[in-house]
Amino acid sequence: MKKTIYPILLITGLLFVTSCKPEAESWFDHSVKVATSQLTMQVEEMGDVVGFPRSIRADTLRLDNIYDWTSGFFPGSLWYIYELTNDPFFREQAEKFTGYLHDIRYYAGTHDLGFMIYCSYGNQWRLTRDTTAIPVMVETADNLISRFNETTGTIRSWDFGEWQFPVIVDNMMNLELLFWATEQTGDPKYWDVAVKHANTTLDHHFRDDMSSYHVVNYDTITGEVIKKETFQGYSDESHWARGQAWGLYGYTVCYRFTQDERYLEAAQKIAHFIMSHVHTDDLVPYWDYMAPDIPDAPRDASAAAVTCSALLELSTYDTPESAAYYEYAETILKNLSSDAYLSEEGENFGFVLMHSVGHLPANSEIDTPINYTDYYYLESLKRYKVYPSIQ
Repeated sequence: MKKTIYPILLITGLLFVTSCKPEAESWFDHSVKVATSQLTMQVEEMGDVVGFPRSIRADTLRLDNIYDWTSGFFPGSLWYIYELTNDPFFREQAEKFTGYLHDIRYYAGTHDLGFMIYCSYGNQWRLTRDTTAIPVMVETADNLISRFNETTGTIRSWDFGEWQFPVIVDNMMNLELLFWATEQTGDPKYWDVAVKHANTTLDHHFRDDMSSYHVVNYDTITGEVIKKETFQGYSDESHWARGQAWGLYGYTVCYRFTQDERYLEAAQKIAHFIMSHVHTDDLVPYWDYMAPDIPDAPRDASAAAVTCSALLELSTYDTPESAAYYEYAETILKNLSSDAYLSEEGENFGFVLMHSVGHLPANSEIDTPINYTDYYYLESLKRYKVYPSIQ
């Protein structure tokens, strides 16, 4: 397939980083040090409680059970801090909290199974090759594909609401588990579902400029689109920040597994949209690019962290924009590692980053630490450490 080149608009002078840390300590080492301290604090506060820190609500720590869509992120963060520090304490804790998710293998009530299991058991498998993770992950993949509808060509997202067959852009993040399952078992059924879902989503979720709708509702009789809308964004036609990041990350992953140039081109186009439309001084977007109260709208560090991690991976592929992707991601990462976003040690109930937005229209988790922000931030730190600069 002929590759289309899209010029990247980079704004110079965006190294927003300011910090009180000693000059002798690099921003990267300082960030790992703070993350180590914060996650140690969370582990100690949890003790033997079977639950997962999710966010801060009414000045208290919000914990959720294994069936919450975010349950895999805290164990995943522990795996990443173990990888960054090689501290056996974090491996022990990561194994413990990952083990709490064992019974998800019997659950098919959500599309978020990839988040829940790949971020936890997937990292365990990657780092330890513990074979006990394999049946858990494969059975979870079976449950995920059970939600696939041949007529719509997609995996159903939610089981609530009045939609006939809702699919959200977030669902692209769960395909990594399916690609892995085929590589592990040799059974193509998982891969086939992932590809069909990715292709259908590419056909219907994106506007001409490659901005993404949040929700697409399908007719299960005809397979046609009933409506394109939002649930967590400002409006149906606005640009919900984390949704744009989910799409970028999802198609970058699809290209990694398939080497299909269509997915690489999609990731590049989405990257171009993000990099051309985030006009904040530190590249951390407002929760929605079209929020009516900009510049007073809340920033969403979670969208920035997901974007950063995706761009770091995208920078490793051979495209004319690879250096620009790396530079943009590095700028985000340094800014997230500044005092403006990085928690002080011992504060914020052990969360690493501040200032994320979960679901603003529902008045839920606004300007607060959230566990998936920490997860993708730590993943970004890990990737920054291992991916060479190509500038």
